[in-house]
Amino acid sequence: MKIAVVGTGYVGLVSAACFAELGHTVAGVDIDEKKIAVLKGGKSTIYEPELEELIQRGLGSGLLSFTTDLKSVLPEVEIVFSAVATPPGEGFKADLRAVFTVAETVARNAEKDLIFVNKSTVPVGTGGKCEERIAAILKERGKTHSIPVVSNPEFLREGLAVPDTLMPDRIIVGINGNDHARGMMEELYRPLTRVGRPLLFMSRESAEIVKYASNSFLAAKISFINMLTAFTEKTGANIRDIAAGMGLDNRIGPKFLHAGIGYGGSCFPKDVKALLQTAKEYGVSFEIVEATDRVNTAQRFRFFEQILAALPSKARVALWGLSFKPRTDDMREAPSLDLIPLLLKAGHSVTAYDPAAMENTEKIFPKEITYASSPMEAVSGADALVVLTEWDLFRGQDLKEVKKAMKGKDLFDGRNIYEPKEAEEAGLKYRGIGIS
Repeated sequence: MKIAVVGTGYVGLVSAACFAELGHTVAGVDIDEKKIAVLKGGKSTIYEPELEELIQRGLGSGLLSFTTDLKSVLPEVEIVFSAVATPPGEGFKADLRAVFTVAETVARNAEKDLIFVNKSTVPVGTGGKCEERIAAILKERGKTHSIPVVSNPEFLREGLAVPDTLMPDRIIVGINGNDHARGMMEELYRPLTRVGRPLLFMSRESAEIVKYASNSFLAAKISFINMLTAFTEKTGANIRDIAAGMGLDNRIGPKFLHAGIGYGGSCFPKDVKALLQTAKEYGVSFEIVEATDRVNTAQRFRFFEQILAALPSKARVALWGLSFKPRTDDMREAPSLDLIPLLLKAGHSVTAYDPAAMENTEKIFPKEITYASSPMEAVSGADALVVLTEWDLFRGQDLKEVKKAMKGKDLFDGRNIYEPKEAEEAGLKYRGIGIS
């Protein structure tokens, strides 16, 4: 099939490269000329394992191309995916201006039947609004083209975006009464359904809610286990043991029961807040989701307060990890963005290391902190070490060597990646979360 994917951020770029990998002819579209030039050269504009190889392979096969001109590819394509950003707007309501711009551009320039697919995360009812705008423009043009709007939310995880797209848990497609669109989506995803990946059809409204509901549920699971950490610290219990005991229950499962400083990134914080805002518009109260958001914020700053209370005056603090999670350079809602200003305001100095995110962090803190070339360089002479991101590189560090390099001995493990006994045997004072 011939498709266009508008927007070359995480969702759009990964989707475009993976659709080409599945044998479709794909045009990636973006208004950013510099980004398109980089992509045409076979370089990925985001840090994501395996993605650059897919881009190069797609360009080499001729199945993948990039352009800034959506109008030029419309005559050829059968499906247009909108994968543009929907950032938080006023009151954390999703900003849908880019989505509507794509829909209107398609309607103004289409000269045949097309299918318009929302891949972006959008509030319930957005597909209907897109359909209304498309219909109004087509009527104004005197055209009778059929351009149904479909919801096809993504469920990729940053750092695992490629395998999540090529080997998804499920493919959700929301269509309101258009058999042709259903058939086209079935054909599009046939390379995946042939190998047993489930394709689930439902109403467009249901599909739009699925993404928000999934992320909010997972965020609630994280906040639940984090809620217990203050309790375990005061009672002498160990949050790791509690999580292991809970996770062995098949009804609960072990995933997302890892206590730490809370969730961040581009999805959970944004989607939780957006779902709350949409619920308010419909007069519905989501008390559990409200508590999820509240607990997450409190968990992060509870740990930061412990760090600030323990540091000596004008301490030198080493940070391991800057991105919100490993295997990505994404800084959105990263704990480091909250902790660094607090440390600097308190008169401390910061030396940081991250395998992927230092370039992005330097755009935010160009001179305020020092960037190290390795984990060990970061801890050299430090009064304290704070682990904010659970990169595998950090798990493998020799804690005895870490202690030798440090001036102080405080290890604040914001992701509980070390064993307290091991840290203490190395001469470090271990401070985890939920581990007394």
